[in-house]
Amino acid sequence: MTEIDIEKENKAIAQEYKELLRISYQTLSTTDKKLIRKAFDVAVDAHKEQRRKSGEAYIFHPIAVAKIVASEIGLGATSIAAALLHDVVEDTPITVEDIERMFNPKVAQLVEGLTKISLVQKDLNASMQAENFRKMILTLNDDVRVILIKLADRLHNMQTMDSMAEYKQTKIASETLYIYAPLAHRLGLYNIKSKLEDLGLKYTEPAVYNDIVSKIRETKEQQDAYINDISEVIKKSLDAENIDYIIKGRPKSIYSIRRKMRAQNVSFDEVYDKFALRIVYKADPHDEKFIAWKIYSIVTDHYRPSPSRLRDWISSPKSTGYEALHITVMGPKGRWVEVQVRSERMDEIAEKGYAAHYKYKNGATEESGLDTWLNLLREALENPETNAVDFVEDFKMNLYSKEIFVFTPKGEIKSLPKGATSLDFAFSIHSEIGIKTRGTRVNGRLVPLNHELKSGDQVEVITSPNQKPTVNWLEYVTTSRAKNKIKNVLNENTKKIGEEGKELLTRKLKHLKITLNEQVTNELVNFFKLKTSLDLFYRVGIGAIENQQLKDYAAQKSNTFINFFKNKIKRNKDTTAAEDIHKPVISSNYDMLVFGTEHDKLDYKLSQCCNPIPGDDVFGFVTINEGIKVHKKDCPNAIGMQSNYAYRIMSAKWIDSSQEEFKAIINITGMDVLGLTNQLTRVISNNMSVNIQSISLSTDAGIFHGQVAVIVQNNTILKKMINAIKKIDGVDKVTREYRT
Repeated sequence: MTEIDIEKENKAIAQEYKELLRISYQTLSTTDKKLIRKAFDVAVDAHKEQRRKSGEAYIFHPIAVAKIVASEIGLGATSIAAALLHDVVEDTPITVEDIERMFNPKVAQLVEGLTKISLVQKDLNASMQAENFRKMILTLNDDVRVILIKLADRLHNMQTMDSMAEYKQTKIASETLYIYAPLAHRLGLYNIKSKLEDLGLKYTEPAVYNDIVSKIRETKEQQDAYINDISEVIKKSLDAENIDYIIKGRPKSIYSIRRKMRAQNVSFDEVYDKFALRIVYKADPHDEKFIAWKIYSIVTDHYRPSPSRLRDWISSPKSTGYEALHITVMGPKGRWVEVQVRSERMDEIAEKGYAAHYKYKNGATEESGLDTWLNLLREALENPETNAVDFVEDFKMNLYSKEIFVFTPKGEIKSLPKGATSLDFAFSIHSEIGIKTRGTRVNGRLVPLNHELKSGDQVEVITSPNQKPTVNWLEYVTTSRAKNKIKNVLNENTKKIGEEGKELLTRKLKHLKITLNEQVTNELVNFFKLKTSLDLFYRVGIGAIENQQLKDYAAQKSNTFINFFKNKIKRNKDTTAAEDIHKPVISSNYDMLVFGTEHDKLDYKLSQCCNPIPGDDVFGFVTINEGIKVHKKDCPNAIGMQSNYAYRIMSAKWIDSSQEEFKAIINITGMDVLGLTNQLTRVISNNMSVNIQSISLSTDAGIFHGQVAVIVQNNTILKKMINAIKKIDGVDKVTREYRT
C-alpha cells in the first residue's frame, strides 16, 4: 500500500472510533471513554499487521463489532472494550493476564470467554459440533455479555462474507440459523435476530433469497403507498386525542416471508401480512397501558380486527421482557395488516432487549441486570450429563417455543412454553414440588399429569411426600427442566439399585471363588452383552441375572475349551445369556407378567404375603437377595414398601400369554326393566377381570340400548362376560361389534 492509502485508512479508522462513541446507547462517563480509548489503542497496535480476506485492515472488524455492541445491543463501556479486544488473545501474543493487568478483571473475563468460544473446533460431525455449541452456551453461566458480544461478532462476520469460499459461507450461515439466530431471539434482540436470519437465508438458499428481495423491491412503491393510506386515516384520530406518537411502516423480514411461504405452501403474492405498521407512543409508566388500549380502540374503529390474532403482551409480557399489543386488521382492498402498538420504553426493550431491560429498572446497573437474564437461560444448562445433541435440541426448543400464561391458585401468573403439561407446571414452580406431584387440578377439575395447558388456565398441584417420579413421567412433560429433573431422580434410583447389585454380585462371585475386579466386571459386561458396568450391577440388583448364569460365566472362565463344546451341543436348546436375562420363567399356559413401560419380561417370584394371581393389580418390588417379588397393589405391606423404598418399585401388569389386552365393544338391547342398568354394570365390574373403558346407555319408548367398551385379556373372559350379561332379566340380545 502507498503512504497515501495508509494515511487514508488511518483517517477512516479514527472516524470509526468517533462514530463508536457517538452512537453508544449508554451515557459514557469520562472514565468510560478512557477505558474504550485504551482498548482501541491496544487493539489497533495488536492487529496492525493483519488484514481480512477482503484486503481491508483487520481492526475494522473489532470496531464494527464494538459499534453493534454499543448501539444495537446497547451495552456499556466494559462490553465495548471487550468487543474491541475480542480477537487479541486468539490472534496476537497478548494474553488474558496481560489484559487483566492493563484493564480490569471483568474485561479480561469477557475476552477470555470470547476466546474460548472462538477456539471451538470447526468442520466436525454433528455430535462434536453439538458438544461445541453446548460449551459455548455454558459460558452463559459466567456472563451473558460474552454471548451478546459473540452475537455482534457473528452478525458482522455474516455481513462481510462475500469474499469467502462458497462452502464456508454455507457452513457459517447454517450454524447461524441453527444456534445464533435463536439465541438472539431468546435474548429479545429482534433486530439482530432478523438480520442473522435474512443473511443466513442469503447464503443457504441464495436463489430464494434473491427472488424475494427482487419482489419486495418491485412492490415497494405500492406497499409504501398502501401503508401511507392507512397511516393517514389513523393519524387524524390519534392527533384528535392529543397522543404523542410516531408511525413506522415495517416490512416483514425476508426469512419470515420465506418461512410463511413454506409453512403455508403459498407463493410470495399469497403471503398476506408482508408488512406491518408500528405505532410508538410517549407515555408516563402510569398511563402506558391505558394509552395502548386507547390506540387499539382508535385503530379498530377504522379497521375490523381479527379477534383470534390479537396478542396482548402488555398485560402478560413475554419471558424475554417483550411488551406490545399486536392487532391484525382488515385494511383497504381486503388485505390483512398487522399493527404493533408500543410505548417508547417497550420499543427500546424490543430493540435492545437485555440492555434496555435493566435501564428501566430503578437504579439498576448493568451488573444487577444480569441476574434476571441468566435465570431465564439457565434451565437448559442444569443437567451436564445430557447427550450433547439432545442438549442443543432441547435448548433450541426452549429458545423458540411460543408461550402460554397460566395462573397459580393464588392468581400469580406463570409463563410456560406452548404444549406444556400440568406436570411441567409443577416443575416450573419448584423441582421438589414437581418430584412429589401426586395429581393436578386445572380450573378446579382433576386432570391427568400429561394434560396440555392453555393460556388462562388456573393450575393447582397436589403433592404427597411419598410420591416419586416413574419412567412414564418422561412422556408426560415437554420442558427440558422437567425432563432433566425426572432423569436425575431416575438415575439416582438406578445408581442405588446398582450399588446394592454390586454388593450382591461381589458376594455371589465369592461363592464361585471369583474376586470382583475391573477385569471380571468387563468380562461379565461382555458375557451378558450389556453396555456398561452400571447396566450389569442394576440387572443383578433387580434379580434379572440369576445364579445359574453366573455359574455359566464361571465355568466358561475356568475352562473355555470345554465350554465351547458345551455351547455347541446346547445351542439348539438354550438361548444366549443376554436373552435369558429378559426371558420369563412363567409357563406359556398361564397369563404372563410384564414390567415397566417397555413391557419387559423379567424373572420374578410371587410374594407369599398376598399371593397375587393372574388378573390382580400388582407391582414389582426389587429385593436385595431374591430378585423381583410381585405383590398385589392392595397388599398390607404395599404402603410401607412404596413410601420407604419407592426407588425399588416397578410397575407391572398381566398380559395373556398368547395375545395382549384388547378392546371389545359390546352392544346390548332389551326391555327397559327397572334396575337393569345397575345389574349390568355390577355383572361387568364385579364378576370379571374386566376394565370398563366407556359405557353408553339409553332408552327409547320402553326399549333399552346399551354400548359398553371393555378392555379384556382374552376371548375366554369376554365369552364368560357375554354369557353372564345374557342371563340378566330383560336383556334380549348381546353382540360383539367388529370395527374395521
